[in-house]
Amino acid sequence: MTALPPGPNFRVDGRRALVTGGSSGIGLAAAVALARAGARVTIVGRRTAALTEACAVLQAEGLACDSQVLDVTNSKAVEAAFDTRLDTEGVPFEILVNSAGMNRPKPLVELDDLDIDDVLELNVKAAFYVARAFARRLVVSGRTGSIINISSQMGHVGSPRRTLYCASKHALEGMTKALAWELGKASIRVNTLCPTFIETPMTAGMFDAPGFRQWVEERIALGRVGRMDEVMGAVVFLASDASSLMTGSALMLDGGWSAA
Repeated sequence: MTALPPGPNFRVDGRRALVTGGSSGIGLAAAVALARAGARVTIVGRRTAALTEACAVLQAEGLACDSQVLDVTNSKAVEAAFDTRLDTEGVPFEILVNSAGMNRPKPLVELDDLDIDDVLELNVKAAFYVARAFARRLVVSGRTGSIINISSQMGHVGSPRRTLYCASKHALEGMTKALAWELGKASIRVNTLCPTFIETPMTAGMFDAPGFRQWVEERIALGRVGRMDEVMGAVVFLASDASSLMTGSALMLDGGWSAA
């Protein structure tokens, strides 16, 4: 009798997961998805009240969650936070979701130096800082792991008023491909997740602009904007053993935008 292959395992029971920007939007959705799949989740961000509230909601559902205020653009603070976590738990994080990010859509000629610095600090440099701290400790431990960098369809295409955002996400894509090779021998996988426009607090103001939603939907093959719950399954897939052969890749959740 032919033996059937075992099915994929989408569970992450008992694994430690760190989610940056975890108090709202895609970061919060990722934290919820991982916690429901069995992970012990730590969410970090700058806003104490938002972190406390988000963590309380997860805990009310019986999910394992804690939070820590952290400015991920501060490399020393990032290293100190990881040291504190190790001292407390004795086990490194095994899943990292780099979700902290921002966008300032403007024409190139209207961007000032502060815009450029702020977006690159959070979208690119902070991702380096957190991934570096995560990888340093995971490699020493000898454990396997997964880094999920929240990129965007804008990491693969161009768009008016998004020169700066596109530059930051294209940089994240390059970082991910290189890290896949650096960390592959340690069995640490690195991938990006690339959503189209999702209904989140960050995009709410954009959709208030007359005609913007129509402009977006005309460029999505499915004809609609994405929902946060549609990102959650992809996060669990990339974090779990179900994607054990996947690294250095971009998982497109763009409704067909980049297929044009």
